[in-house]
Amino acid sequence: MMAGDDDLAALSEQIALASSAAISASDLDHAFQLQLAEAIQASLLVPGPNAAAASSSSQAAPALLVPESSSDAAYAFAIQASDLACAEQDRRDAKACRAAHARAAASARVAAHDALFARELAAIPEDQWAHDGDYFERPLESDKSHRPLFRVFSKGMASREVVGPRDRDPSVAVLAAAICAPQGEVLLRIQKPVERFVGGRMIVEVMALMEGLDAALGLGIRSVTIVTGYRPLYNHMLGIWRPSGRNLADMINQVLSLRRKFDQCEISLVEPSQVSYVVKLATDSLTVLITKARAANANMAKTENCTICMEDTDITKIHVVEGCAHRFCFSCMKEHVKVKLLNGMLPACPQDGCTTKLTVEGSKIFLSPRLLGIMVQRVREGQIPPNQKVYCPYPKCSALMSLREVMHPMQASSSNYTAADAATLRKCVKCRGSFCINCKVPWHDRMTCYDYKRRYPHARPEDAKLQNLARQRLWRQCVKCKHMIELAEGCYHMICV
Repeated sequence: MMAGDDDLAALSEQIALASSAAISASDLDHAFQLQLAEAIQASLLVPGPNAAAASSSSQAAPALLVPESSSDAAYAFAIQASDLACAEQDRRDAKACRAAHARAAASARVAAHDALFARELAAIPEDQWAHDGDYFERPLESDKSHRPLFRVFSKGMASREVVGPRDRDPSVAVLAAAICAPQGEVLLRIQKPVERFVGGRMIVEVMALMEGLDAALGLGIRSVTIVTGYRPLYNHMLGIWRPSGRNLADMINQVLSLRRKFDQCEISLVEPSQVSYVVKLATDSLTVLITKARAANANMAKTENCTICMEDTDITKIHVVEGCAHRFCFSCMKEHVKVKLLNGMLPACPQDGCTTKLTVEGSKIFLSPRLLGIMVQRVREGQIPPNQKVYCPYPKCSALMSLREVMHPMQASSSNYTAADAATLRKCVKCRGSFCINCKVPWHDRMTCYDYKRRYPHARPEDAKLQNLARQRLWRQCVKCKHMIELAEGCYHMICV
């Protein structure tokens, strides 16, 4: 509060000083006016030798009436006002003259434009006139003396070269634009890539022009000339040609909306050599993009990440599962198949939720011969129903067969076997060894199955161990397929596989 009081006191003191100064200036001016009036009155009372000449000159020119109490300042103001009135009248006359000249020049320009357009229409072929005759226009250009000082150059360029897979990078395109000042120096240049560009040349040219006009508006420029060397763009901007597609029509409308934001915006068609600067900008940018795209695709093509081990693996070491196209490295595929085969299962695709079975042919590329043989056996086992499987009882063979495949020795017209042997005697399709299909043991010559089972209740030592383990674990054996079954959960009802 103390600081505020001090400021208020200082302000009051300044106001008082200013008032005193104004009063003193007013008193001095009043005293000067009184002295000046006394001197003028004294001069009027004393007639001089030139009084007659002054009287005659006052009749020749309009007299400036000055009251006796007026000052020299008022007299000077009156003279200045008269001069200003004369100057204003001269200005109005000059403006009217310029307007008349401008109207005459405009009429001459319109006549010249109409004559030139008439000659162009006369030179149009009949077939072209029948197709586009209703859409030919030639807008009247502005006066050359009022052309915009700033110029907007634009160039869109797309590469037809596919630098990667079509679903990954269909094309490469760039937008280039330049804004030039009256003296020709470049105020701003634009080089912009277009991601995943799909379209023709006209589309990318319109996109480049939009970038240039947006940049000019951003710089506060309101008077420009659009310079292009692409005639289709020029014709579309002037309305001579109609857009062929909805997408192009929408883009043309956007450019026209941008154009209306300028106080003055013209378009000029020039030779391609006059837009070489933006063409070089577009070409350089396109070259850089193509080089980067090629390098990226080359790196991607060399390695691929395996979703199991999360390691980047050479593309030649990636296996594509037949049927589902899931991709994994050879090492992970080999370990997956090995675990499944050693657990007695037919391997499927490692992808979570995928049930596609692996094939022997497709797995040859990453499996060893031993694992490949096991896989062939697992595939074979999966093709034979459980109640039809028969294994050769000879340890050195153990070939898997189906009941339909095992050889019947009586079919070979052998005299070594009797008619009673035909019921159970079979031969292995691989080692040709004879065995009993009922007892699953090598053939017991001159002994019935009943006598053999009484003499050898456990023909193989491992069978006795299996029966002993089954009694301890309370396992049960299916009466049809002879599989051992363990009750893990659920009821005691058993269904043969």
